[in-house]
Amino acid sequence: MEKVILFGDGAMASDLYIQLTYDSPYEVAGFTKDRDHIEQDTFFDLPVVPFEEVQSIYPPDEYSMHIAIGYTRLNQVRAERYLQAKEMGYQLINSISSKATVWPGAVIGDNCLIGINSIVSASAKIGNNVIVGSGTLVPHYCVVGDHCFVGAGVTLSGFVTVGPYSFLGTGAVVRNNVKIAKECVIGAGALILENTKERGVYMGKQASLLPISSDRLQVA
Repeated sequence: MEKVILFGDGAMASDLYIQLTYDSPYEVAGFTKDRDHIEQDTFFDLPVVPFEEVQSIYPPDEYSMHIAIGYTRLNQVRAERYLQAKEMGYQLINSISSKATVWPGAVIGDNCLIGINSIVSASAKIGNNVIVGSGTLVPHYCVVGDHCFVGAGVTLSGFVTVGPYSFLGTGAVVRNNVKIAKECVIGAGALILENTKERGVYMGKQASLLPISSDRLQVA
């Protein structure tokens, strides 16, 4: 069984540890973080070692790695550690849930996470270091650029392009043939019908509070 080291010890690393342990051919052997950010010696009873020393403790010819951190600084931190790990000589593995549907022909880079119940079309392309949350649709001829974070329940329509480093929040919907420019933030539940501007921030509408209490609401 191939052994892998996870960068991070937060929520993303916790979820990935579970997915790799119970739904992959990999064995998680340990965790790593920048020395100045280490707050615990172990995680899931496995050692947490300084990233500055990880090569000597877990040599890249014996261990693979996955950068298991989220969208901090619009995915910049994950991208930086991804590039550093590759320079160290590590193979960056993917974690694709067995309960996701990834059709033959789909192109997926490295250090990608594809969550449970997601669907990736045969003609879709997903770049390197991309997170695709659970229940997300990446249909025909969609292209998701490098270092993106696509949250849970996002619906991309056909022929959508998502630029590098972009963030799409939970439940966002993008119309067909739309181009999301690089480094965009698309908020949770946002509906995108036109091409976006580079580094644009697009927020969905917040739900309104009705002038009636729930105990007086008529529910069929």
